[in-house]
Amino acid sequence: MISIDHHNGIPVFRQIIDQVKFHVVSGLLAPGDELPSTRALSGQLGLNPMTVSKAYSLLEAEGLVERRRGRPLTVKPLRDQTVHAEKLEQLKPQLTQLATMVRQLGVDRAEVVDLFHSILDTLEEDNHDT
Repeated sequence: MISIDHHNGIPVFRQIIDQVKFHVVSGLLAPGDELPSTRALSGQLGLNPMTVSKAYSLLEAEGLVERRRGRPLTVKPLRDQTVHAEKLEQLKPQLTQLATMVRQLGVDRAEVVDLFHSILDTLEEDNHDT
């Protein structure tokens, strides 16, 4: 479920946080689902347990997961507004990168928006076919 890229320049604890957030807002992890223990995940990824512990503590501080004494860390139920806001946050870095590229290439905004709609339509059609 979680993979680490040691060469992308993003701190490992941040990669764990981002991936858990993505899994939560995309529905891959539902409220009540358990996260792997710190020891299990650190062993699986070949990381220092303190790195995983830091990521889990920050996720807990952000209110995405909850820790109960003697029980695994679980995904908290989130309000729809929170999920929606987090989905938009997940998109922002990719869209910023795309917007920068559009600007550098000097492509007309309307053409880019039309292309984006066309791509979304194609993806939805492909999704209905499968």
